[in-house]
Amino acid sequence: MLGYLQQTSRPETSMATHQCARFNNDPKLCHERAVKRICKYLLGTMNKGLIFKPDLSKGLECYVDADFAGGWSSGDQTNPASVLSRTGFVIMYAGCPIFWSSKLQTEIALSTTEAEYIALLSAMREVLPFLNMMKEIHDVFPLQETKPNFFCRVWEDNRSCINVAENPKFTPRTKHIALKYHHFRRFVTNRTIKINPIDTRESQVYPS
Repeated sequence: MLGYLQQTSRPETSMATHQCARFNNDPKLCHERAVKRICKYLLGTMNKGLIFKPDLSKGLECYVDADFAGGWSSGDQTNPASVLSRTGFVIMYAGCPIFWSSKLQTEIALSTTEAEYIALLSAMREVLPFLNMMKEIHDVFPLQETKPNFFCRVWEDNRSCINVAENPKFTPRTKHIALKYHHFRRFVTNRTIKINPIDTRESQVYPS
């Protein structure tokens, strides 16, 4: 139930729901209390939800953020999962959210820049199929006489991450990042993907 709600109408519970779901095979009393807390929150905010107000001046946008080693604590140093960073992003069309995600990264990031870059990759894996779908829909149901230029505007609050995405060269500080994280660079080069800086306080996504 909680998984369905966070995927359809209550994206603010994504992180909490995902954290509880990690312990499905061996839940403890603290996890039961956490689930009850989420349910109490939902019960007390039944009048809250998503409000869609389409803005035709906006196209496909994506807000990306990462929480670098957000689960680490001095009392849990033996748990390798505690140093994993968390990815969060929301994809919007015409100012309306259409897809969002909050999940742990599968590899240990060695810096904030790397954590943000991995989060950017995860978001691009969802954004690029959306772009292709928009092009296919336009070919079948043309809405304009001329074919529009489909692109996605991505908002990222880490300038170092933006520099890595836009710079085709490796540096001693970034060469350890696996090549698989650079597959979307050609879309940045041909301006299909446009990455813009944004203040953290103005971002539409909070991974933790």
